[in-house]
Amino acid sequence: MQGTPAPAASHGKRRRALQILLLAGVLAGAAWLAWYLLYARWHEYTDDAYVQGNLVSVVPQTAGTVVGIDVEEGDRVEAGQVLVRLDPNDAQVAYEQAVANLAATVRQVRGYFGSADAAEAGLRARRVAVEQARADVRRREGLVATGAISREELDHARDVLAAAEAALGTAEGNLRRSRALVDATTVREQPQVQAAAAQLRQAWLDLQRTAIVAPVSGHVARRQVQLGQRVQPGATLMTVVPPEQVWVEANFKETQLADMRIGQPVEVRADLYGGGVRYQGKVASLGMGTGAAFSLLPAQNASGNWIKIVQRVPVRIELDPAQLAEHPLRLGLSMHVDVDLRDRSGPVLAPARRAEAPRLATDVYRRQMDEADALVERVIEQNLPRARG
Repeated sequence: MQGTPAPAASHGKRRRALQILLLAGVLAGAAWLAWYLLYARWHEYTDDAYVQGNLVSVVPQTAGTVVGIDVEEGDRVEAGQVLVRLDPNDAQVAYEQAVANLAATVRQVRGYFGSADAAEAGLRARRVAVEQARADVRRREGLVATGAISREELDHARDVLAAAEAALGTAEGNLRRSRALVDATTVREQPQVQAAAAQLRQAWLDLQRTAIVAPVSGHVARRQVQLGQRVQPGATLMTVVPPEQVWVEANFKETQLADMRIGQPVEVRADLYGGGVRYQGKVASLGMGTGAAFSLLPAQNASGNWIKIVQRVPVRIELDPAQLAEHPLRLGLSMHVDVDLRDRSGPVLAPARRAEAPRLATDVYRRQMDEADALVERVIEQNLPRARG
């Protein structure tokens, strides 16, 4: 019949279609194989990753009523900057009492040193008196033998000697008591002065702590304190987040960790900036347990029905500080992580670390103690004897 395609022509078209399809499949398979051999087998990827960082809590070290809040959420603060102010009146009174107590104690201890010197001088005088009394007794004993003086006068001389010896014993006891307060010490090192100085340091610190300062530099987050609130030591008033102290926590499946090592290079992309910004980082550590193992109620797989679920292990990724400064991240942001597995020379677990300094530290509170020591030295110096011009 006319208009009906020949069976041979139709069969040829199907063959060409199958050939094209087969060629496309072969090319796709070859492309996939090339992609796997050249890239995929050397990389592990996950988008179950989020920005983490240090949350530095700002807490009061003394109880008090909030009378001032100097910052708001999102503000940039520097280490040592005052964030919250407490009512200082009670602390001010205690501080002034401690200053007066230290001054009085220094003057009292100076009196102890003077008493010791006086007791030593009195002891020398008593020894001279005893020697004189003994000499008088010896002379009178010779005179009594010749009849020059009466025995009654000799007895009186002996009574004077006994009284002088008793007074000498009393003077020796007074000197021992006086020396017990000042032996092997100076005014500054005398225990009573040290105790008063410690009280002054504590009062100074309590007064300084009515101004609550930022432990580190960063940005304020989660401000909870309110004006007029009565706060107690240890209560979190706000949080300071140092933007340079952030990292990425990537949750890889346990099946992805076989070739992952510490120190491997990582490419990280944030949803915040899209594909235009790619961070360069490295694997800092591999978690010691899955998220389920450290949950509040860990799974009890040995009881009841059990279904195997592929677990995820957190991997910490450190980022390039220069890139972080140029494109800052915020805690909790979603990230895409691609780990390059080519270099497998690094360890799976971090080696022992011997460091002379801690990883994280603050010296803002040390400054307060240095100021307290300077104050104590100044009060002591003001109450020591001055040379007369």
